[in-house]
Amino acid sequence: MTFKEKVKELLEQGLAEYPSLFLIDLNINDANKIIITLDGDNGVQLQDCINISRAIDNNLDREEVDFALEVASAGVSLPLKLVRQYKKNIGRTLKIKTASQTIEALLLEVSDEDITVEWSSREPKKIGKGKETVVHNEKIAYADIQEAIVIIIF
Repeated sequence: MTFKEKVKELLEQGLAEYPSLFLIDLNINDANKIIITLDGDNGVQLQDCINISRAIDNNLDREEVDFALEVASAGVSLPLKLVRQYKKNIGRTLKIKTASQTIEALLLEVSDEDITVEWSSREPKKIGKGKETVVHNEKIAYADIQEAIVIIIF
């Protein structure tokens, strides 16, 4: 078993003990620096990172392979990648980029194929002068989303 396979196996075992956590990214470079990015259905606490780090670090032998290990939570500035991340952010505002538009919209629903969002915009009146507020409700397929980031509103 290679070093990378061993790390993946230990990570899977560690995550199995904490079912609310899920993997966003695993990167192991040529210098054996392991970078793990996690997210959780209820967020990620410092103790969660420590637990996953220990599950890997305590089961690898540094005498055999020298490595560095970094376990972190997915920050708010990182784009959403998984359906599970979208589900945990229902009711929050997202900045969504597609090939044709960039919008800030409220995430209403999530399915396995797409998301439903709602946003308002000021548009020219159909009759007469001036503008009116128009509410848009749209389904966007994951395949059409180039980037989606949670907007933090204070």
